[in-house]
Amino acid sequence: MQSDYKKVYEAWQNDPEAFWREAAEPLFWFKPPETIFSAKDGVYGRWFAGAETNTCYNCIDRHVAAGRGAQRALIFDSAMTGEKRFFSFDQLLEEVQAIAAVLQNLGVGKGDRVVIYMPMVPEAIFSMLACARLGAIHSVVFGGFAAHELATRLDDSQAKVVISASCGLEPGRVVPYKPLLDQAVDMAKVKPDCCLVLQRDQLHAALRYEHGDMDFAQAVEVEKVKGTAVACVPVAATDPLYVLYTSGTTGQPKGVVRDNGGHMVALYWSMRNIYGVLPGETFWAASDIGWVVGHSYIVYGPLLAGNATVVFEGKPVGTPDAGTYWRIIQDYDVKSMFTAPTAFRAIRRDDPQGDLIRRYDLSGFRALFLAGERADSETIKWAEQQLNVPVIDHWWQTETGWPVAANPAGLGFLPVKYGSPACPMPGYTVEVVDDAGHPVAAGTLGNIVIKLPLPPGCLVSFWNADERFRSTCLEEFPGYYKTADAGLIDEDGYIFVMARTDDIINCAGHRLSTGAMEEVCAMHPDVAECAVIGVADALKGQIPCGFLVLKHRVERDPRLISREVIDLVRTEIGPVAAFKAVMIVERLPKTRSGKILRGTMQKIADGMPWNMPATIDDPAILDEIRDILRENGYAGNPTMLSA
Repeated sequence: MQSDYKKVYEAWQNDPEAFWREAAEPLFWFKPPETIFSAKDGVYGRWFAGAETNTCYNCIDRHVAAGRGAQRALIFDSAMTGEKRFFSFDQLLEEVQAIAAVLQNLGVGKGDRVVIYMPMVPEAIFSMLACARLGAIHSVVFGGFAAHELATRLDDSQAKVVISASCGLEPGRVVPYKPLLDQAVDMAKVKPDCCLVLQRDQLHAALRYEHGDMDFAQAVEVEKVKGTAVACVPVAATDPLYVLYTSGTTGQPKGVVRDNGGHMVALYWSMRNIYGVLPGETFWAASDIGWVVGHSYIVYGPLLAGNATVVFEGKPVGTPDAGTYWRIIQDYDVKSMFTAPTAFRAIRRDDPQGDLIRRYDLSGFRALFLAGERADSETIKWAEQQLNVPVIDHWWQTETGWPVAANPAGLGFLPVKYGSPACPMPGYTVEVVDDAGHPVAAGTLGNIVIKLPLPPGCLVSFWNADERFRSTCLEEFPGYYKTADAGLIDEDGYIFVMARTDDIINCAGHRLSTGAMEEVCAMHPDVAECAVIGVADALKGQIPCGFLVLKHRVERDPRLISREVIDLVRTEIGPVAAFKAVMIVERLPKTRSGKILRGTMQKIADGMPWNMPATIDDPAILDEIRDILRENGYAGNPTMLSA
């Protein structure tokens, strides 16, 4: 198939305002946009200034009004409990209106903040949409986040109401949420007026009525019985839809602000043109609503485009096995899926021959998208061979809200270059510069930057912190947004994202990419996943240190595997890499979204003080890393700072 990518990208380059005006036309506006981009507003300009809309209306009411109310909108599947629930757009409207009525009764209105601290259950998605319906600003905090982290977000957002649940479910354990919420409210300087608590069968929580606690289900049921209708509140396109605090923050949290108008236009455009799904088809982002992927592609993107979206409570392996994803795809006729490379590395580790894949009918499945962590070529090739569909690595950030670079299924695929998320999408001018801000030659490693203005859908600022946004993201390279990613652009315009700029190793004057070394390590047939960090060295400044997780049922001598991996890196990258330290580990420390905590590992190796990452999935893994570093002669004995 001939790709339309070049034609579409050039159309955007030639007339950006006409491009986004056309993209906005299918959506509903109370006051249609006249000014597409206003350069004088906001930190770097604002999209659709003067227009009025409502994101919830475009996600639900617009489809009901068009006669598609009976169409399936949301599928809930819990691998933890076996529960399955299905909601049409009509039913979604009923649920969202009832929650909006409850919030309205509590005094929540346009511009008020609501913190949502919930597991992956439908009520969490309904609550996000109910906030959008009222023009309130939601801030989703990953369920089970530490009390201190939640308290800082309550204070920063000055939330009027918290919507939570009694517990979350992890394989083999129930995670009580209410005690963490109670501690956070007690610690917070700004107390919410009320906490709505969804009681789950697995654990009922004691409500503190004197603190304004309410039973979520009871309050919502009252409004359902009454049949309360709540109209969508018109909001300015430039008004905030949500604040999402970035992972791993300490001290003053950093809240990414997303607006209503630009956000919905960009996501609506991306569903058809990047992900290639049509209205009525099922799309699945296997993520969590606590992360930007969940906001963009579990909730808003699919519903704006009229797709059915899957809300999944479970893990890629262990609930019950590495075939869970294939069951979901088969049972709900998923056409396109989005998940993290970490999930596929776990599946590949447990089922290296793909035996579980062949138990399911995946004939309707068209494409797999990977993002969130660098996708190594070996994992992509394995997935391609096993699934026999395009496997697409694409790149974006919490700050951008939707893909910066991708191989667009809807526009027609570009030739694949392993290790690259392909080319920039319309809206993004991506360049690579040196530390002084000068452009570098094609193929040269440097700082990846995006020319201002950022397109619709990207962050407009940090919550109540414009100056912090400027100093953090815009000042180092004037006229550009600093992605804090390092990489290169080749002669064909393909982007290669190699590492975070903090992960570039300076070894004896040579700038080396940890991502490039990880790519080579992953080529070894016994390696399931890996991480490379730079550790301090008196002679060379830094040297690379590799951590390897082996595939299950590997019986060869780990020392031999380590030697082979070292030789492989020496062959593929050269002696300049100085790659000599390799350690075999059972698992790698990760955030709950699957990102490897390389920075924390590096601090442990160098004996530097460090904070326990707020988003870590299992803190015990860091003890394992410390122990193996000690065994191999590294410092491994740092001080962990208090939170």
